[in-house]
Amino acid sequence: MSPTTLPAPPEHGHVTFLGAGPGDPGLLTLRAVEALANADVLVAEQDVLDVVRTHARQGVAEVHTDADPSLPGTGTPQLTVVDGASTTAGVPAIRDAGHLLMEAARGGRRVVRAVSGDPGLDAYAAEEMLACASAGVPFEVVPGVATAVGVPAYAGVPLRDAEGADVRFVDARTASDRCWTEVGASDGTVVVSTTLDSVAAAAGELVSAGRKPDTPLTVTVGGTTTRQRTWTATLGTIAQTLKQAKALPSPEGGRPVIAVVGERSAAAQRDRLAWFESKPLFGWKVLVPRTKEQAASLSDQLRSYGAVPHEVPTIAVEPPRTPQQMERAVKGLVTGRYEWIAFTSVNAVKAVREKFEEYGLDARAFAGIKVAAVGDQTAAALIAFGVKPDLVPSGEQSAAGLLEDWPPYDPVFDPIDRVFLPRADIATETLVAGLIELGWEVDDVTAYRTVRASPPPAETREAIKGGGFDAVLFTSSSTVRNLVGIAGKPHNVTVIACIGPATAKTAEEHGLRVDVMAPEPSVHKLAEALADFGTRRRAAAIDAGDPVTRPSERRPGARRRRSTT
Repeated sequence: MSPTTLPAPPEHGHVTFLGAGPGDPGLLTLRAVEALANADVLVAEQDVLDVVRTHARQGVAEVHTDADPSLPGTGTPQLTVVDGASTTAGVPAIRDAGHLLMEAARGGRRVVRAVSGDPGLDAYAAEEMLACASAGVPFEVVPGVATAVGVPAYAGVPLRDAEGADVRFVDARTASDRCWTEVGASDGTVVVSTTLDSVAAAAGELVSAGRKPDTPLTVTVGGTTTRQRTWTATLGTIAQTLKQAKALPSPEGGRPVIAVVGERSAAAQRDRLAWFESKPLFGWKVLVPRTKEQAASLSDQLRSYGAVPHEVPTIAVEPPRTPQQMERAVKGLVTGRYEWIAFTSVNAVKAVREKFEEYGLDARAFAGIKVAAVGDQTAAALIAFGVKPDLVPSGEQSAAGLLEDWPPYDPVFDPIDRVFLPRADIATETLVAGLIELGWEVDDVTAYRTVRASPPPAETREAIKGGGFDAVLFTSSSTVRNLVGIAGKPHNVTVIACIGPATAKTAEEHGLRVDVMAPEPSVHKLAEALADFGTRRRAAAIDAGDPVTRPSERRPGARRRRSTT
């Protein structure tokens, strides 16, 4: 067994002190994910819960604290315990965190105490560990990426070069005069944890202690998240730099930052090393008007480009008004009525799967039946159901593409001439007509109805109409019509990206300027095309000597040409 493999659940409880990293959920370690999957109780500040809860099992109790963030490890945190349904779990509102951990562990539960960064460097968790040790409560520590290490890496600021250098870590909130004197006398790299409105004071301490005013430094706020922003300056100019950038004065001056000070920290090379903030859609707020299930893989792809996807369903899926036709078709599937079943959407797979489960059937009922899927996403939904499709278009992923590869009916090789086609109530007749032309009989069955979704929250509607989004991806004509219908027309500064000519035409009919069009009708190609647009836009700003801004940060004005690459 690996030394990091969780043992079988003990009869008594257990506490895991877990480092959640500096903010990017992707920085959780494999060991952390494993511990979270086995947790009965999560204890963390709210922002840390947002990072770790995805990996927790359903129904886990969550405990979030509202302790003073400027004084970590001090005071009595306010604790609210909720379960999966967000109901009170019977724990008093105010409780010392250490005693809460021990009480839950003594009750036989696995407790994960998740903290930002690393438990030993960032979180002052030693007191809670000592309390567990004194009480005989077993515990373990899962290290995390320390904020003072992870943030400079994401900012493109190496802490050491090939020649090596001392690296000192300083928390400006608790640093003594002796500490400042020691780091001021050193020529090593200093990593300072402080707040945005205290950076200049920390720089002043270093200058007073002996560092030269022209010593380079970088300051990063929101590190490892899509809110990250980094400024490069010197100890003597940082106050003016933040003022010119309008970062200060600000009501958010209390936000934590990491400042890296030193000649060897490669601050001068940051324009070439800033890999994270130079992503093509970094910080772009992108509207994805699809259902959450449909948008999942698309949103993941957008995040890989640095974007912040915001999913807004424009279509709701409901059962057919008369389910008898679907019921007869599923029974016919089991009794051998069909040679083929063709799935034209993930929703069609879901509708058939739900009907199967209603009858106590599983994927084995597809034995002897050929299965077609209109595209990769639909095929993935079938594979998740336990069904490997026999036919997926080799070219265009659409009804037309499916027909290109569909074999004509041959009475010698095809004992049955009938195709089961479970679809939406508003589906076009392209596939039905094409199959009939190929000699097949088609049972075109309404498996689900698509209706316009409820309007999104008022805040989202205002962001759509007021230019709060940087881009919107339209994956069909219906998403255009429905989004405009339930939320209003996107603002002129918002980049409009469409999956194909038909969708682009609908967008233009609604008064929208189309900036990006996918080279082929695929949601992933659409996301790629938007990323290419962002890359060119960024390069143009740099070449012109202008600051790189998001579309939502620019004034409405010049129209942009449509991009088809």
